[in-house]
Amino acid sequence: MSRARGFWPVYHPAGLDQELHTALEELEAGRWLGMRNLLARTGTHWGLRTARTQVLAAAAARSTVIQEWEGEEPGSVDAAVMRARVMVERALRADRLQAPGTWQAAQEARAACEAAARCAPSDPVPWVCLLALAQLDPRQALEENRWLPAEPTLPPGPWRLLHGADERDEHNREAYHRLLAFLYVRQGGGSLGEAVDYGRWVGSWAPEGTALRVLPLYVYARSYWYRRQRGDDLLARQEWTKEHILRDTMRALRGWFDYPVPKSPGTWSVLDLSHLAHALWAAHHFQDAARVFTAMGPCATHLPWRYVSDVPDKWREEFVRARTQCMSYARNHPPSA
Repeated sequence: MSRARGFWPVYHPAGLDQELHTALEELEAGRWLGMRNLLARTGTHWGLRTARTQVLAAAAARSTVIQEWEGEEPGSVDAAVMRARVMVERALRADRLQAPGTWQAAQEARAACEAAARCAPSDPVPWVCLLALAQLDPRQALEENRWLPAEPTLPPGPWRLLHGADERDEHNREAYHRLLAFLYVRQGGGSLGEAVDYGRWVGSWAPEGTALRVLPLYVYARSYWYRRQRGDDLLARQEWTKEHILRDTMRALRGWFDYPVPKSPGTWSVLDLSHLAHALWAAHHFQDAARVFTAMGPCATHLPWRYVSDVPDKWREEFVRARTQCMSYARNHPPSA
């Protein structure tokens, strides 16, 4: 599928959040004021604050803007929270690069998170940050990463940290995804099997209107990728029409995407939309998938399309192929009145 045919997706970390787009542009130019003002406007919309601080930290980690902000406004709570976010981001990057000093960076980030939690006791972000650091402790050396869950079929992990985030922002999207990331790397357990169990558990109770309805689809997409690596591609493709996966897909569609609560498109995660669109397309629910693709506008994300593309670097072509098929079907099969 070529660009000459028309639609070509755009990847941007801010997704559909136009205010975040503007703040990121200023941040990339070395200015922190837009970030400060955006977080002030976000206030106690905790889910949106969590999402925005994550994206801002990824950009701020490449510069000294947080130190400059703290220098100009010592005692700023938002600056302290962003410092914790940035230090966690740097520790995670060091781990991905297998850089020396990763464990020390993680300990310094943990101290920053604990300091942020003290100065912002009602904010879930410091707890989400601590959950993010849990994946750097796959052997569960730290006691905080060895708590037993309320669900006895699940393994020990950073459940106390999840509870701390949940107390401050019930069903916080990133918090539950961070625990999933920990399960993928936890040593001594069946990482994929534990993740699948966790995804099904979350899917079994995730309330209507919450993005947690989409979380099981992340696990199914990654499981599909694992099976492709083993050469089970043809069998794996059939997974998306199986009853339990289709059930979770439709629960995400009806109980999140279609759920009738006031929401702004800017608060939707393009990554969540992308996983839902993929699951619907793979299950041949092209009409519903077309609606989700439409909600994404020009945006797209690497995953889960890298998982299903024969050439991962050409994930955009796979995305366009699926989107074109669904849009064409929707045009030719308008829903009955």
